Amino acid sequence: MHDPIMKLITAFLCFFIIGAAQAQNRIPVTESFTIEGRVKSPFTFSLNDAGRFKTVSIDSVMITNHLLQKRNTIRSVKGILLKDLLNTVTIDAPGPKELSEYYLVCIASDDYKVVFSWNELFNSATGDHTMIITEKDGMKGADMPDRIALLTPTDQATGRRFVKGLKKIIIEKVQ
Repeated sequence: MHDPIMKLITAFLCFFIIGAAQAQNRIPVTESFTIEGRVKSPFTFSLNDAGRFKTVSIDSVMITNHLLQKRNTIRSVKGILLKDLLNTVTIDAPGPKELSEYYLVCIASDDYKVVFSWNELFNSATGDHTMIITEKDGMKGADMPDRIALLTPTDQATGRRFVKGLKKIIIEKVQ
């Protein structure tokens, strides 16, 4: 008599736990993100603005975890260099020398955070590759399930700075 009830309860619990685990993997999509912080005025970028910027393309990128294990490969990647977007804002800094004291915190819709230094983006090869993805795997930005995304394809562990659902970039100064 209790056996069917226990089976029902067990099935319900399994369904609930599996559903909760899958929900944790879903990153809320974003349609735009804002660059704010130590800027003269904030700038909001949406995928509709992508046509205003130069596009870069790469054939494919293997996404790896912190152990350099392959997790995924994205193909036909197009995007806008992050530094091109950053050039649209005026940093609230006394002069160019002080920019070496600035950093960016890129925040995803699930609160995952990635940090870049100003020099890393504007004074190294990393800045020549770090991009906002506008198209991948044959899908335009609005159709991508993890829009808006930020990626540095030249990283060794590419997944560490693959920010899906980018919602905000905060520019700060080291104290």
